[in-house]
Amino acid sequence: MINALLLVLHLAGPAFAANPNAPHPHQGTADRLNNPKRSKLTAAEEEVIKSGGIVKKQVRTEKGGRGIAVLDIAANKRDIMKVITDYEEYPNFIERMEKAEIYKENEKEIFTAFTLNATVSKIEYYIYHKVDKRRGLVTWTLDYSRESDLDDSVGYWLAYRSPDDPKKTRLEYSVDLRLKGWVPGFVEKLLADQGLEDATKWVKKQSESR
Repeated sequence: MINALLLVLHLAGPAFAANPNAPHPHQGTADRLNNPKRSKLTAAEEEVIKSGGIVKKQVRTEKGGRGIAVLDIAANKRDIMKVITDYEEYPNFIERMEKAEIYKENEKEIFTAFTLNATVSKIEYYIYHKVDKRRGLVTWTLDYSRESDLDDSVGYWLAYRSPDDPKKTRLEYSVDLRLKGWVPGFVEKLLADQGLEDATKWVKKQSESR
């Protein structure tokens, strides 16, 4: 997701104006994903996962759309959740992630500031995560009390036992990412297709190594 996002931001030419001391220009434009359900897959999609691949889907909504990636990981749900919520280690996990700092947290909520290195500039954004470890669910939105360089970002991670292999965990990742300014259609497709795969590969790698 990161490499695709950086290319998109470069092509779109957004105005960088992140400010932790000012509110975001709005309180969210994308649909919130607070209680996601498990994705229903076709027989062909199930075969892709069984062969070790990643299923990528696009869902259209009244407010736009979002991407979904589904895959099986040879690790337990607990270890996968530890990887996903180990935010301050993201710079060691994800290429181009320069900084990740938790600025507020409690048992079920984590607020994190992320900084991407786009070579010629820095991209900063602030994310509010809700964590339900028992269910294997992490949902997020922007922290709208701070101004991010992204226009909006909402999404979730959902981990549960694979219906095809009880020794594996099925992981779903979904995101609706919106950039400031006009974005060409081919750029949106690049972010959707390549970004979904990039966003899940590092979780698989880190989880299976534990």
